[in-house]
Amino acid sequence: MSVKPSIAPGTPANMGVDYVISYDYAAAKDKAEATGQFTKLINAVHNVGMRTEVRDGSQGKVLVFVSIRSEQKLVGAVYRSRVKDWLHGVRPAAPDKETQRSLDAEPLTEAERLRIVHAMLTQPTSDGGAGITPGKGEWTLVESIFPLHDSEFNKEWMKEWSTKWHVTPEDLRKLRDMYGEKVGFYFAFLQSYFSFLIVAAAVGAGAFFLLPQYSTFFAVANCLWSVIFVEYWKRQEVDLAVTWNVRNVSLLQHKRARFQPEGETQDPVTGEVVKVFPAWKRLLRQALQIPFALGASVILSAIYAVVFSIEIMITEVYNGPFKSILVFLPSVLLSVFVPMIIGVLTNVASRLTDFENYENESSYEAAMTQKVFVFNFICSYVPIFLTAFIYIPFGNVIVPRLDILGLMTEATEDDKASIFQVNPDRLRKQVFYFTVTAQAVNLAMETIVPVFKRKALKKATEIRNKRSNKAPASPIDHEDEKDFLTRVRNEAELSTYDVTDDLREMCMQFGYLSLFATVWPLAPVSFLINNWIELRSDAAKICIEMKRPVPYRADSIGPWLNNLGFLAWMGSITSAALVYMFSTPVAGQELPTALTVSGLLAAIFVSEHIYFIAGWAVRLALSKLDSPGLVKERQERYIVRKRFLEESVGVDRETEGKEGVLEQLGRSAYKFWDRQHGVEEAVEAGKLIILEEKKTQ
Repeated sequence: MSVKPSIAPGTPANMGVDYVISYDYAAAKDKAEATGQFTKLINAVHNVGMRTEVRDGSQGKVLVFVSIRSEQKLVGAVYRSRVKDWLHGVRPAAPDKETQRSLDAEPLTEAERLRIVHAMLTQPTSDGGAGITPGKGEWTLVESIFPLHDSEFNKEWMKEWSTKWHVTPEDLRKLRDMYGEKVGFYFAFLQSYFSFLIVAAAVGAGAFFLLPQYSTFFAVANCLWSVIFVEYWKRQEVDLAVTWNVRNVSLLQHKRARFQPEGETQDPVTGEVVKVFPAWKRLLRQALQIPFALGASVILSAIYAVVFSIEIMITEVYNGPFKSILVFLPSVLLSVFVPMIIGVLTNVASRLTDFENYENESSYEAAMTQKVFVFNFICSYVPIFLTAFIYIPFGNVIVPRLDILGLMTEATEDDKASIFQVNPDRLRKQVFYFTVTAQAVNLAMETIVPVFKRKALKKATEIRNKRSNKAPASPIDHEDEKDFLTRVRNEAELSTYDVTDDLREMCMQFGYLSLFATVWPLAPVSFLINNWIELRSDAAKICIEMKRPVPYRADSIGPWLNNLGFLAWMGSITSAALVYMFSTPVAGQELPTALTVSGLLAAIFVSEHIYFIAGWAVRLALSKLDSPGLVKERQERYIVRKRFLEESVGVDRETEGKEGVLEQLGRSAYKFWDRQHGVEEAVEAGKLIILEEKKTQ
């Protein structure tokens, strides 16, 4: 097509386009299906007040450019959204009535605009949306719905962040205004984590050079650091949520398109009839998570245990032919079987979460996240647990009994234990691998490999089309939009960014630090360097390697916060066990001395109680300190209550001017409200103040 698009109100950098819908015309069974679903798509978009322009995509796909039909349509949607926020307590005050006519009173950010337009496209028709769900239900040919990158902002973002050491709150605000709060919270978390790592790295470096291996002092310091960071981030989340006006936004639940209700009931508050799913039935389905988690743990742990045993036998017992080649066998086995098993388990977890039939997206995401966390916990930490708590303490007993191949046939059963020598340095090397080598490999896999992969796939497609003489004809574009359409086609082929993947990565890294930094105190130094690069490489990944994410809102990092707390608690137990088992007064000795179960349990008991006491003390200390976000929240509450009373309660103007009763009225109402009373109680309190004031006159 060569028709120049009609420019709609919107972002000038993207020719007025709000969203692009990628429609896979070639995937249809026949022409009737492709035409019918496409016609339905265009009608659905037009029915919610959008205008469309259609252009050729690539490989049999069609690109549908979507934009708001009129600015007034957008203004109305923004006003309704803000009123809804106010009713649910997200906003401290109702939006200005001028917002019904213009957005000049309260400017609209790019993220808010795109979020509202996306809601209009994807929300169910019962909620006023078009109900388009890519790849699901009646929209099987709709491949994706995505906003376009702002190239100028991305260039400025990467340039600015690459030349500064510290990311400021203003930088995070700009990022949030462009990409939404969900992405903003991730980068805010990463920046806070990075700042705290400076302290951890300094303490770790000091412990590495000045203190003995498995130092009790460093173990306690590391445990306290983990507790303080988790509690600080909880407070920081509240500050950011208030500053970004998303406090309690998680209460605004968006219904899932795949939710299957099994009944109707009358809402006791609104009186409307709503579709529901019985809570007891969902609880029974959720109970299946327990055997699933146990089964997944057993399967993955068994795989790691078997591969671990093979690795020990090959590297430390076997001295026969092809040893230099066989040492790679364990890595090959893990590379083949673990991804395959995890893929199967992830598919089962997804089906199980679907079976639990959650009504809203946030509940579904939280349930799925916890299941995925189980897989990552096992894959990340089980190898080190096996070395620390199985191989080193009991290797002399267990490994000779694993000699099923007769590698130690020359020795008698009594002599095998004396022939095999446990490698005490194995644990430190393993922790070094996961905290340094694996981090570097993962960083390369995220930033460098996708570039070569995309170029290789593109080249392979060109070669295949050339050999089969089926090279697709190049679209004929209007000269004024040629560069723009080339960029859009490239973005349409990119992967979809999921901030959950990056949060998972940081959570697992925090686990290594909390659980095993006692083994190698320089781990926080490695993470400090890695995360400085990660903060900037993730920005580049979003700008270059991924589609622009839909700017979803959030008031926290979600269920990952609970996982951080769990890992901090686990760290207190693991650190105590490592210090008790491996710290000895003999210089250079790393094998465990005489151990007792009671001594180990006592060490864990003391360490765990230090963790709980430290957590309580940190929470108490933070509760005594005012933060900018909480001060702002109290100020907004006071102003709102004062304005409400000013409008709702008849105040004698003479009395007001003489004694300042209105000011007193506002303060008293605020005090009532701050003690968790409602607005009605505050109003009654204000009336009493006025009556008392009149009696004294």
